[in-house]
Amino acid sequence: MRLSIIAASLLSALSALPALAADEAPASPHTFTGNMTVASEYIYRGIAQTNRKPAIQGGVDYSHSSGVYVGAWASNISWLSDAQVAGVSAPVEIDTYGGYKHAFGDVTLDVGVLKYNYPGTYPAGFVNPDTLEGYLGVSYKFASFKYSRSFSNLFGAQSVQEDGSTKKTDGSQYFDLSANPELGAGFTLNLHAGRQQVANFPNASYNDYKAGVTYDLKGWAVGVAYVTTTAKASTGDFYRSALNRDLGADRIVVSLGKTF
Repeated sequence: MRLSIIAASLLSALSALPALAADEAPASPHTFTGNMTVASEYIYRGIAQTNRKPAIQGGVDYSHSSGVYVGAWASNISWLSDAQVAGVSAPVEIDTYGGYKHAFGDVTLDVGVLKYNYPGTYPAGFVNPDTLEGYLGVSYKFASFKYSRSFSNLFGAQSVQEDGSTKKTDGSQYFDLSANPELGAGFTLNLHAGRQQVANFPNASYNDYKAGVTYDLKGWAVGVAYVTTTAKASTGDFYRSALNRDLGADRIVVSLGKTF
């Protein structure tokens, strides 16, 4: 009889466990998100990537509660084919990245590496535009600063010297200062100032600036921004495409995006 009572008590306790676990189940340490954007043009660090044509972009991200994260992002591009070099066909940019992020109250530190990949076909001797960068960022509430440094030629750029020799552009640096304060009523102000320093290629170094606003429309981010740079084609024609377009000229960019 005693054994029967104990068994019955155990069964009763076990039957209550699922309900208790459901009520107190800890949040998953794994987070998966995705994003998509349609923009009037793809602008990166102030420089046109799609030659005034629309861009379709999207990515996926995974993060762990420990602070570790990885992700991938892609967009159509045209700047490589716009150079009109025979044998070059690279219509897509695919970025892969990973890092570690940790918050100390309102301050968040972020460190990681990012690889810009440009799959396609290239003729023999063409400098591969794939670029590997490391970055370190710090943010406080709505403001952030990020420092990036390339470990390879910066997007395939090389500096031609007076004697005809070339120097690599690994060690190039980018400084990114941004602020995105909320204005209320669904509006967010987007401000940015950046400095691209191209190693061994002073004529290719420049500043870029952006001022814009985004509006939260039922989970969709509607944005408009004005972008300008000091990377004018007159500085050695480095930022003038083969189609005679100034890639660093002032732009107004409209976008529609969503994170899910």
